[in-house]
Amino acid sequence: MAFRWTRDGGNERENFERTTEAPEEYLQSPIYYLLSNSTEEIRQKLTVADPELNFPIFNLFRERGSTDYFATKRMFLRKDNAAPVDPMQTEEGVVVSLTTDAPDGFTDDHLDGFRQLLPPLCVTMKCAANRLMAEDITAAYLGRDASKRVLSGDISRGSTQTIPAVIWYFDLKGFTKMSETLPGPAIIDMLNDYFAEAVEVVERHGGNVLKFMGDGMLAIFDMDQIPDARRVAIEAALELRDAFIPLNDRRKAAGLTVTEFTLALHAGDVLYGNIGGRNRLDFTVIGPAVNTTSRILGMCSAVDQAIVISAKVAAPLLESIPDLVSLGQYRLRGVRDRQELFTLD
Repeated sequence: MAFRWTRDGGNERENFERTTEAPEEYLQSPIYYLLSNSTEEIRQKLTVADPELNFPIFNLFRERGSTDYFATKRMFLRKDNAAPVDPMQTEEGVVVSLTTDAPDGFTDDHLDGFRQLLPPLCVTMKCAANRLMAEDITAAYLGRDASKRVLSGDISRGSTQTIPAVIWYFDLKGFTKMSETLPGPAIIDMLNDYFAEAVEVVERHGGNVLKFMGDGMLAIFDMDQIPDARRVAIEAALELRDAFIPLNDRRKAAGLTVTEFTLALHAGDVLYGNIGGRNRLDFTVIGPAVNTTSRILGMCSAVDQAIVISAKVAAPLLESIPDLVSLGQYRLRGVRDRQELFTLD
């Protein structure tokens, strides 16, 4: 990531994705040169007629009135900052560059003062970067809401809270049979394709994806945070049903295996928090409502429907969503009361 400060424009942040191919702009930059050469610093007066170092971006700096350029690198895990670094596989560190529009450029006192500021500046940048990386990593593995809770210190085993939620339980049809016939890489690619669509739909509607279980995915829509969570969850289910059509068309055109999904929606109070062993915790939801959702998912094949919704979700919306159709009442294994189930026409 890059942070840029300008006198008139304030500051901005730019993120760069990891890639195996460097853009030409980077290859012709002073930063690429600094990293790949045996030097700790580079400096170039921008007003001289025949500069020793010249890069395309220097022309932009000159247009903006810059007279001098200075850049330095600091690697966090080594003492020799002058040693070259692979610009495509860089180590943890910071590259800082400065320009000035002072008529005579930087003075020696300017640069000496800046060098004294580098250690605390690097510590600050490292702490900030580590926090951002921690947020990205925990969000990728735990989900956005669980990530915030964990990073705020909610990491004690057994620390849970009861929340009302719409529970979303999704899985792929026929996965066991496919996993026995398809090669491993094809299975992984297929899961990534379908999960990517499901995760995007859930998160776009404000839901939190909690975990993947083989070909299944568990998510919740927090009713305290999303007042109309029942309707939102149903809209997400409809959107996912529509999204599978072009996704399967693309996979068919590429000669890839396609499948469909089953989805159960139920609502109730759940225990949301840390559960597990002393040294290995899972941030998830448990409770009778979660178990009931699992049983409802198992009914999809029995009632021959891709989407099955409990009365806890559907009943308050029957007048406003005419596509909700009752499938009748059923006894579910391990669930005391009969459940009326619905689907979407």
